[in-house]
Amino acid sequence: MLVKTYGSAIIGINAIPITVEVNIDRGVQFFMVGLPDSAVKESHQRIEAALRNNGYKIPVKKIVINMAPADIRKEGSAYDLTIAVGILAASEQIKSDKIGDYLIMGELSLDGGLQPIKGALPISIEARKHGFKGFILPKANASEAAIVNDLEVLGVENIKEVIDFFNDEIELEATVIDTRNEFYSQLNSYEFDFSDVKGQENIKRALEIAAAGGHNVILIGPPGSGKTMLAKRLPSILPPLNLHEALETTKIHSVVGKLSKETSLISVRPFRSPHHTISDAGLVGGGTFPQPGEISLAQNGVLFLDELPEFKRTVLEVMRQPMEDRVVTISRAKLTVEYPASFMLIAAMNPCPCGYYNHPDHDCVCGPGIVQKYLNKISGPLLDRIDIHIEVVPVPFRELVNEKIEEKSEIVRNRVVKARSIQEERFNETKSIHCNAQMTSRQLREICKIDEKGNELLKNAMERLGLSARAYDRIIKVSRTIADLENSMEILPEHLAEAIHYRSLDRESWGS
Repeated sequence: MLVKTYGSAIIGINAIPITVEVNIDRGVQFFMVGLPDSAVKESHQRIEAALRNNGYKIPVKKIVINMAPADIRKEGSAYDLTIAVGILAASEQIKSDKIGDYLIMGELSLDGGLQPIKGALPISIEARKHGFKGFILPKANASEAAIVNDLEVLGVENIKEVIDFFNDEIELEATVIDTRNEFYSQLNSYEFDFSDVKGQENIKRALEIAAAGGHNVILIGPPGSGKTMLAKRLPSILPPLNLHEALETTKIHSVVGKLSKETSLISVRPFRSPHHTISDAGLVGGGTFPQPGEISLAQNGVLFLDELPEFKRTVLEVMRQPMEDRVVTISRAKLTVEYPASFMLIAAMNPCPCGYYNHPDHDCVCGPGIVQKYLNKISGPLLDRIDIHIEVVPVPFRELVNEKIEEKSEIVRNRVVKARSIQEERFNETKSIHCNAQMTSRQLREICKIDEKGNELLKNAMERLGLSARAYDRIIKVSRTIADLENSMEILPEHLAEAIHYRSLDRESWGS
């Protein structure tokens, strides 16, 4: 007897339907075809033990299992339940009349229990798209999949529940999630707040400008000056995610298996902080079987690289193209996948190996040329993609003990949202550009007009401070954001002056 059940494979961050055809005939052999990997082939032993421990068995006959389309590699253990149900239906141990209405996925334990799977959300989206009545999956993934409306999501804990359901002996309760309520209930629940930071008003101002224009930032300062503390609070002043961004971000985390059991929808901007020992594939994605990397997990949020010069140079260099294109393409001999990579980069570094170059109280013990050699670990093309360079100095004792109430993130975020709304209106005819940091050179010339006084200021700054030519565009972009925060239609000299202040590493005298 031939029976078809349905599962799904993940390609990139999207799912495609997989048809599992099970045919049982005379004989005693077991064949599995359709490009399964080792984990899929091992399902035979898991299924056999799970069925036997629940009072069922694999028939001693010739069983042929085909996973179509046969030219796509099937990976992982999530097909266990799909194959097991197909075998039971083909051997007439369960009814098969409504099996085709459901997409079925789950990894089996030897006792028949179901383990969580990766990619439940994109699979659920695909199930609705292809007109399935419902999606049967492990209970641990049910709330994640139930974000998709108009689909019956049935979470189960054991294969016995699935068998009894198809035999019409029990009814499974569908998991229902109010997507909008789930989204708005956690929208502004940030762990860290700007009001926790004492002093550092100039750094807070720089981060506000970065958030308002989507600019990348590098913080340079000695140990203990508050670089990491400030970076962790950046997501709390970014504009809140919209529902589309939340679903996109959740899909990526779902594919990697990073969603917790309690989380069905990511509604706050992610903050990713990989260690400096990370590999190229760990940062941008890839591997033998490609998976999203840290830059994709930071989609719509913040990627924080602490101790930037300690990262391997090759790791940093592979970020250059994704930072520009906001997408990363992973190519293999038989497969090419794309992962989104639209993130804000915030990097932190000590000014020198000992950490005390330019420190007001400690002497730097680094030898001649060491500071510049340390800075040269970061390539010019990468620095070219970072708009704001700001030096962080230690907080004086008097500010640490000051009882003054600091400004909350919510107040700063309101100013950022107003500036972003101006930019949304400015770029409403350009789909791929949403903020000032993404402006092209042509748009820069059309939108950012500088008067004679401003041009004179820029000329003097570049000559006296030794600013490099690459700093010019960055200064104008940042000054446009400052003008937006001030609700100014024109870029004024004071906006340019502040933007020039945020180009520390472009000064030829820095580190020499």
